[in-house]
Amino acid sequence: MTGMAPVPGDIVAALCRGGLAELGDRPAGEPLSGGVSSDIWRIDLPGGPVCVKRALARLKVAADWQAPVDRNRYEAAWMEVAGRVAPEAVPPLLHRDEASDALVMPFLDPARYPLWKAQLAAGVADPAVAAALGEVLARIHRSTALDRELAARFPTDVFFHALRLEPYLLATAARHPDLERPLVRLSRRTAMNKLVLVHGDVSPKNILVGPSGPVLLDAECAWYGDPAFDLAFCLNHLLLKCLLAPQAAPALVACFDALVERYLDGVTWEPRRALEGRAAALLPGLLLARVDGKSPVEYLTEESQKDMVRRVAREFLLNPVAGLVAVRDAWTGALAS
Repeated sequence: MTGMAPVPGDIVAALCRGGLAELGDRPAGEPLSGGVSSDIWRIDLPGGPVCVKRALARLKVAADWQAPVDRNRYEAAWMEVAGRVAPEAVPPLLHRDEASDALVMPFLDPARYPLWKAQLAAGVADPAVAAALGEVLARIHRSTALDRELAARFPTDVFFHALRLEPYLLATAARHPDLERPLVRLSRRTAMNKLVLVHGDVSPKNILVGPSGPVLLDAECAWYGDPAFDLAFCLNHLLLKCLLAPQAAPALVACFDALVERYLDGVTWEPRRALEGRAAALLPGLLLARVDGKSPVEYLTEESQKDMVRRVAREFLLNPVAGLVAVRDAWTGALAS
């Protein structure tokens, strides 16, 4: 958090259009940090604090990374669909303002809803949280699987390419010409699989650990596509956090296992081995992307750490495996060496 500041007039206007504020109100607000793709505010209103989120056209990273701002309509649609399936895991949407590309939802107090990323960075890694996340994610995927009508509501291939496939897999391929073929192949295969409603950013920075379980935020990459992406995207963060909090590496690996087991237990729409194989193929590409793509993780500052990620990722990109355990074991072996 960065302290109280004047709330931009267009945000106040959005609150008025949503019936959450009155004309002439000058509510107190606080810009929140933590994301690269949105402008986010906590605003105190008479009915309680709210969180207002506006998508940015140019993301806050060093590389030139741009994406359409009207992606927030699909984030709102994801919240609607997922909220019916797992209401405890999705914050209610109070208002979507088309004029300002803003979403308004209740502000969830960090004292009751701590950020999973902060817990993991501090070395607090509870496999029960990972297992609960796996169950919720599988439930959302299962309830939306193979639904042509729902797929038609999310024509977001362009957004997903701009926010995920290009900056992660294809930008990384440009930096590693010898890995271009497997990375481009991963991108194309992921884009072709239209199976479930995908969140697209299942990262610890977007997960609150609530009293009733994990709460998923920031679904602006929502896409009807490959569920393996959501699984691999989160597993990638659990492995990388081992380098940030080495004392918690065994617990983080236990979280990895708990998430995989609980999620795969809920897979009914396709053979679980097929989904696991795609996730195992994606995982090394995503590992490498967080070092050499457009959105490198901020906590890997040592070149020796980056080289370790590159070594593990390169091995599995050139020699894909069908199971996630093989990637996990190679990772833990590299940590120990």
